[in-house]
Formats: sequence, structure tokens, C-alpha cells
Amino acid sequence: MKTANFRDWTLSKLNKTFGLIEILNTEYQKLSDWKNLATKMDISDFEAQTLNHLQKPLQWGGKGWNEFELENKFISPVIMTVGFDDRTIGYFLERYLKGVVGEYELSGIVDGMVAMGYRDPDMPFFCMHEYKRSVDNEGNPDAQTLAAMLVVQEMNGNTKPIYGLYVVGTLWNFMVLEGTKYCISSDYKADDEELFDIFRMLKALKHIVKTELM
Repeated sequence: MKTANFRDWTLSKLNKTFGLIEILNTEYQKLSDWKNLATKMDISDFEAQTLNHLQKPLQWGGKGWNEFELENKFISPVIMTVGFDDRTIGYFLERYLKGVVGEYELSGIVDGMVAMGYRDPDMPFFCMHEYKRSVDNEGNPDAQTLAAMLVVQEMNGNTKPIYGLYVVGTLWNFMVLEGTKYCISSDYKADDEELFDIFRMLKALKHIVKTELM
């Protein structure tokens, strides 16, 4: 059994090793369904005020933030505003994940995940990684997220889509993995009006988890 950390991978290595195929975001139905559902998500006055409040510091100084500042001052507050946490699911941070995919044991720390459970994650549905830069000495954010999603897919019996997200500075990209096919969305900019589109995508994710994945 070979072992590898999530941060050891690139998309090209994942594609070659596990026979994965990337589908263009304009051609992948699951991502289109997610985006279409997102357009139907309402944003309350309170949520809009919260998003505007969180966005201002990002606009002023976000390009200078390190990963811990990006996570704590913006990403987690935005995700927590969605209200994932209840007695059935929760949003968990910095959790260790390990699993066997093919001939590899893949493992690493997942920056964020939505999973069943409220004290500890049980069955994950969504994985997130955030980065200050697109490529640094900790690896590639798209590949690190996808590697974690592969583990989650195996944990869940490879029967339902797995959802993901990676954040690079102010840019957010959503991901879907289904079998050996995956798709990465175009960039969403958190420092302009697209923040509200990001929030609707997260609200749609909550709906998908509650109605389709549990």
C-alpha cells in the first residue's frame, strides 16, 4: 500500500493515477444543477448585512492576509452565516481525514468540511481548502481538495456526488466529483457583488446535503 498526503498531488497526477476525467463546467450537469438551485436561494436582510460587514475588511486588506486570517476573518464567518450546524450536520475545521483509494492510502488535514455529526464529523459531504496563493510549498489547492473528496467518496460508498470548494485569496471555486468525473467552477470573486452568488451556492449546498445526501 502506497501512502500520500493530500498536498502531494496535482490534478494531472490525480487524473493519471486514479483515472479521473475533468469535465468543463459548462458541460457538467451536476454543477449546473447546483448553480441553478443557487439562483432560487433567498438572502435575508440580516444575511445581506452580515455579508457586507464581512466583505469590507476583505476589500481593504484581504490581499495581505495570511491563510489563518483569511479563514478566521472571512471564510468561516461566511460559511457559519449559512447555518449548517444543527444536531445532524456541522461545519468542522482542521480535521484529519484518511482513507484508501485504489492502491493508495491518502491522508491529510482538511481545512473545512460539512459532515454528519455535531461534535465530531462522521460522514462528510463537502470538503474545503483555502490558500493565500494558488501554488505554494503546501501544494495545489484544487488537487488537495479533490484528493480529500476522493477519500470521502470511498467512505460514502461511491454512490452519491461529493462537493468541494477551494479558496485562493478572494477567489472561490466550487467542485463536484461523481465517480471518476469531476468539474471545477469558474472563479467567484468574494470582494465584489459575486459574494452574494457565493453565499447562494453555499445555501444551495445545505439544501442538497439535507435533501439528497443524508
